[in-house]
Amino acid sequence: MERVRTIFTHTYPYPHEHSRHAIIAVAVGCLFFISSDNMHTLIQKLDNNSKWWSMYACLLAFFYFFSSPFLGKTIKPSYSNFSRWYIAWILVASLYHLSSFQSMGVDMRMNLSLFLTIYVSSILFLLVFHVMFLGLWYVGLVAHVAGKRPAILAILQNCVVISIACCVFYNHCGNRAILREKPFEQTHSGWFSFWKKEEQKTWLAKFLRMNEFKDEICSSWFAPVGSASDYPLLSKWVIYGELACNGSCPGSSDEISPIYSLWATFIGLYIANYVVERSTGWALAHPLSVEEFEKLKKKQMRPDFLDMVPWYSGTSADLFKTVFDLLVSVTVFVGRFDMRMMQAAMRRVQDAQQDDLLYDHFSEKDEMWFDFLADTGDGGNSSYTVARLVAQHSIRLHSANEVLNLPRGDLLLIGGDLAYPNPSAFTYAKRFFRPFEYALQPPPWYKEEHVAVNKPELHCGVSKLKQYDGPQCFVIPGNHDWFDGLQTFMRYICHRSWLGGWLMPQKKSYFALQLPKGWWVFGLDLALHCDIDVYQFKFFSELIKEKVGENDSVIIMTHEPNWLIDWYWDDKTGKNVSYLICEWLKGRCKLWMAGDLHHYMRHSYVPSDKPANVQHLLVNGCGGAFLHPTHVFSNFNKFCGTSYKSEAAYPSFDDSSKIALGNILKFRKKNWQFDFIGGIIYFVLAFSMFPQCKLDHILQDDAFSGHLWSFFSTAWDAFMFLLGHSFVSSAGAMLLLIAAFTFIPSKISWKRRLMISILHVSAHLAAALILMLLLEIGVEMCIRHKLLATSGYHTLYQWYQSVESEHFPDPTGLRVRIEQWTFGLYPACIKYLMSAFDVPEVMAVTRTNICKNGMESLSRGEAVIYYASVFLYFWVFSTPVVSLVFGSYLYVCINWLHLHFDEAFSSLRIANYKAFTRFHIKQDGDLEVFTLAVDKVPKEWKVDPQWEAEPRQPSHLKKFPSKWCAVSSQQDPLSTVRIVDRFVIRQTGKPNVGANQ
Repeated sequence: MERVRTIFTHTYPYPHEHSRHAIIAVAVGCLFFISSDNMHTLIQKLDNNSKWWSMYACLLAFFYFFSSPFLGKTIKPSYSNFSRWYIAWILVASLYHLSSFQSMGVDMRMNLSLFLTIYVSSILFLLVFHVMFLGLWYVGLVAHVAGKRPAILAILQNCVVISIACCVFYNHCGNRAILREKPFEQTHSGWFSFWKKEEQKTWLAKFLRMNEFKDEICSSWFAPVGSASDYPLLSKWVIYGELACNGSCPGSSDEISPIYSLWATFIGLYIANYVVERSTGWALAHPLSVEEFEKLKKKQMRPDFLDMVPWYSGTSADLFKTVFDLLVSVTVFVGRFDMRMMQAAMRRVQDAQQDDLLYDHFSEKDEMWFDFLADTGDGGNSSYTVARLVAQHSIRLHSANEVLNLPRGDLLLIGGDLAYPNPSAFTYAKRFFRPFEYALQPPPWYKEEHVAVNKPELHCGVSKLKQYDGPQCFVIPGNHDWFDGLQTFMRYICHRSWLGGWLMPQKKSYFALQLPKGWWVFGLDLALHCDIDVYQFKFFSELIKEKVGENDSVIIMTHEPNWLIDWYWDDKTGKNVSYLICEWLKGRCKLWMAGDLHHYMRHSYVPSDKPANVQHLLVNGCGGAFLHPTHVFSNFNKFCGTSYKSEAAYPSFDDSSKIALGNILKFRKKNWQFDFIGGIIYFVLAFSMFPQCKLDHILQDDAFSGHLWSFFSTAWDAFMFLLGHSFVSSAGAMLLLIAAFTFIPSKISWKRRLMISILHVSAHLAAALILMLLLEIGVEMCIRHKLLATSGYHTLYQWYQSVESEHFPDPTGLRVRIEQWTFGLYPACIKYLMSAFDVPEVMAVTRTNICKNGMESLSRGEAVIYYASVFLYFWVFSTPVVSLVFGSYLYVCINWLHLHFDEAFSSLRIANYKAFTRFHIKQDGDLEVFTLAVDKVPKEWKVDPQWEAEPRQPSHLKKFPSKWCAVSSQQDPLSTVRIVDRFVIRQTGKPNVGANQ
């Protein structure tokens, strides 16, 4: 049956890929025609003038650097496609004006004008056809299964392909097929004259005579398809309009143009294919082939993970919402309304029991495994990598000379910042819940829209939380979770029961967990204050007084590592937390762990006569967010009067410093959305400098050093003019200086901030002025050589009208009738389309008028058109440069000045270097700590066949609980995970000798 289905099923799913087939045919034809020309003839036609080829090099270099980020797979298809068409448009519009193409015998103007004419004609013709076809479908003359409307983009793409095919034919054959037929035998001269007659019959000789074969194709294969007498009704009525002449029109040609026949053939094939498919509905109703079905199934069987958050996007609605939410949170929720106070008030209403804050169901275990991670919910690949590791039934590792088997934790602790960039329902569902649900599926009765009213919600005959044997999860909020006042966190964490296969018994944003062997975990909610509130302090202090024993050990879990943040900013935050640790716990705090910084670092106290309030300070924010540097914090060594030593850092200090180099090389590739901001900034800086009318001293100097000196002296004059006379550019420079000053962290003095900001803005100003001069010099050179500004805005259309009658005769006046039938719309569309396409001509004509008569001679509309045409090119030139300058600034600041640690690494959006920490409370009461890391995060996933093969049962009982595994088994996290830190914390009352391992 499958064999029959394969035979009778069309190879391609509907709609057929007309454009792809035509593009392949056109590309093959172009390669054939180009390769058939003698290379020595092509080289002889090259222009030896170095200035034109230098302009070619500059143009192509700038356009390449602009389009280079769009060659990767991380760019959204819509923006990538727009950029390709945009680059093709303005690149061709600039190249065809340069003289080197004309010296090589390529008439770019004819090809471009012909392309635009055929393009408009094809669009109008196909739109009329589709309207008529839909009308026939509406009245029932076409199968109703074919009622799907055509895609406008598909029509435009097909018209482009048809136009390119006609232009390729004209460029290589033209009207030679009509005017004359070249003899097949031609004499050879030049480089290949050494071939003898008897050798010309060999295969290589035939290949060298390919140009003769091309002429034969142009004169025979693309010859006129016939004459008007062969198609009496069609040709006289449609082609020549003789019916309107009431008979034969005088001087009418009896030959059908080969370009028209080629265009009509493509249009006819498109219409025939479309009508057959849509009228029968066969392609829509027929099943896919087995091969295409498997491809579609494979595409669907991939996780729909989101990419890393683009923090430097100038067009992201999420980031604007994040900024707005942050402003509202700072002004409303800090000191005015605090959700933690509301939770405390609700506890008093509910009989003031501690069941909603204290959980002791783990306390009777003999030993226990639990995990800690933080700062997840950024990129889907990185978040799922960590979630896949913590979901595994066990992880097998090799450490030194032993093999370790680390079982899955009974408890998962997440230290805040659950989703980026803001705590919306979309980011929580797509960036946080989805990776964990893929890693460990929720139970069958789970409903996404369910609201947990009475926690814990247990099923399957389990009456108490102590009896549940599956993994559980407790979460504290981070600063990003507080941007909306903790509303989304309360709805998704406190009022839901499942994070994938992890049960969430938690009811409030802070909690206390009593673990075996006298171990405790205090999950603190610091909100946006970087500290706990009074009611939270009251709960934990009473808990310490009433239930925490003298020999118990406490783990403090917060979102922010106050010890590192305070050291970096030279500040003092978290006073209530410090007071709780120092005055209430009094040495029983063995570990303080936090996230917020997206790296791993551990500092352990240096033994001394003074007692240590906290033995180990641990930061692990590698749960899925972008990477943070470690070398910036390498000098930290003291907290609360106790000395500490750095025991582990991931990535290492050296690797962290080397990673920062990516800001110079990869800033724009990672942050292509920054183009919108950078291009506008540079255009504002150079706005008042356009146009530069006095460039004689640069163009007339003979020596290269003279050109260089004149160029930079002109740039200096432009800078002085900007400071003394311009309004828009000087205001933009001043605003940029203020923004650069406020952008620098306030940890250094205002004098150093001012100096750094002046150097930063000066680099941008110099780059903008140099780019402005390069653009102006290029336009000036083309104007002086009569390549631009020769007649007016409609130069291309006027030239096309002058040669139209010679190449495309119209003896019956068909074009005049089309103009009358369309009320002048058809020629007007072509005229203004050609003018809109020819941006360099519009820019040059307006520039010439300004230089002759002054800016006052322009109307407001003409001024807008001029600056818009300048912006189209200046934006392409400036965006790679502004990213390079800004990326270099971040690199210098992060590596030399240790500034902008957040900004310099969020720009890189590094998904690699992910880690989590696994704890083991042993039977002797000691706490063994393992930090497991993955250096490289996979980007391609497939359904795990072992997961599919397992029988249906609760996910936490499966040996292979995760749905997706890496396409390459060698890149799967289970194969690449390794231990980056391992140590032991002694129970309170035991000696600390040999604690670190």
